[in-house]
Amino acid sequence: MKTLLLESPKHFKQIDTPLPEKPGPGEALVRVHRVGICGTDISGYLGKMPFFSYPRIPGHELGVEVVEVGEGVTNVRGGDRCSVEPYINDPNSYASRRGKPNCCDKLQVLGVHRDGGMRTHFLLPARKLHVSRKLEFDQLALVETLAIGCHAVARAAIHPDETVLIIGAGPIGLATLEFVKLTGAKIIVLDMHESRLDFCRVMGVQHTLKLADTVEQDLRALTDGNLPDVVIDATGSNISMSNAFGYIAQGGRLIFVGITTDEVKFRHVTFHRPEGTLLCSRNALPEDFGRIITLIEDGKIDTKPWITHRSAFEDLIADFPAYTRPETGVIKAIIEVGD
Repeated sequence: MKTLLLESPKHFKQIDTPLPEKPGPGEALVRVHRVGICGTDISGYLGKMPFFSYPRIPGHELGVEVVEVGEGVTNVRGGDRCSVEPYINDPNSYASRRGKPNCCDKLQVLGVHRDGGMRTHFLLPARKLHVSRKLEFDQLALVETLAIGCHAVARAAIHPDETVLIIGAGPIGLATLEFVKLTGAKIIVLDMHESRLDFCRVMGVQHTLKLADTVEQDLRALTDGNLPDVVIDATGSNISMSNAFGYIAQGGRLIFVGITTDEVKFRHVTFHRPEGTLLCSRNALPEDFGRIITLIEDGKIDTKPWITHRSAFEDLIADFPAYTRPETGVIKAIIEVGD
C-alpha cells in the first residue's frame, strides 16, 4: 500500500508497505481518507519536535472508514466513518484509571511516537474510534485539532462575563477560539502575523492585536484598564509563554496549550501579585471527541473556513514545504488519501 515516510527532517519518501494483518481482539482495521496537517507534523518535518523519532509515518488528524473489526469490538462496525483519537494510552495506568488518559505515562501519539495515518490502511485500538453518521471525512479529520482547544477551554473554566486573551492564531489557537466563542466571553486574539488576525476577524473576533512592544497597554485599553481574566497561550514559544505571566488580571488564569522544551521564566512577584493560577492542557479526553462531533453535526461549529489548502497524497512531498510558512496563508491543509 502507498505510504509516506518521513525518513529524517525535511526528507519525505513515498514507499510501498504491506497491508496490515486482520485485526486482533479489540482492534479495528481502517482505511484512511483524509489527513490534516498540524503544527506537530510541521515541527517533525523541520526537526524541531523533541518527541518525534525517525523514520516515522506521520499523521494523527484523521478521517477514516472502518474496514473490519476484531473480536470483542462493539463500538464500531465495518463501513463506519470515524474520527481517530490518536493518544494510545495504557488503560491500566495510574493516570488512565484516574480519568486522565491524555497524560498516561506510557502514552504514545500516532504519527509521533508510533506510525500514523499517512498510508491507506492501518490497525489501531477500536476504542480510539469516534463514529459520526453525518460528517464528511474532511470534517472528521478536523476533530482532533478542535479537541485540543476543547480540552484547554474546559481546563480554563471560562465564564460569560470574563475577557479571554488567546495568544497565537495558528490551528491550536483557532481551535481554542471556537470553544471560547461558545462560552460567550469577550475575546482578544494576539498574533504576530496579520494574515492570521485577518482570518480571526472573518471568524467573528472583534478585538485583535498584532504583537508589539505595547501589548500590555493595548490590552488595558480593551479591558477598561484591567487585563484579561484568562490568558491562553497556544504558541509553543518559551518567550511568549514567559511574557504571558504579566498579562492576567487579578485572580486570573494562565493556560499553556503549546509545548516547549525551552525554559519558561517569570518573576514571582509578577504572578503572585494578582494571585494567578497556572494550568497546563495536554492533548484531549475521549469525551471531547464526542462533544465536538455533535457540535459540528448540529451546526454549532462551522468547519468550512478551516480548510485553506488541499493536496493529493501523491503531491504532498512537493507541497509540504509551503505548509511550513505562515505567509502562504495556510490555516489547515488536508491530504486526500482516498475517496
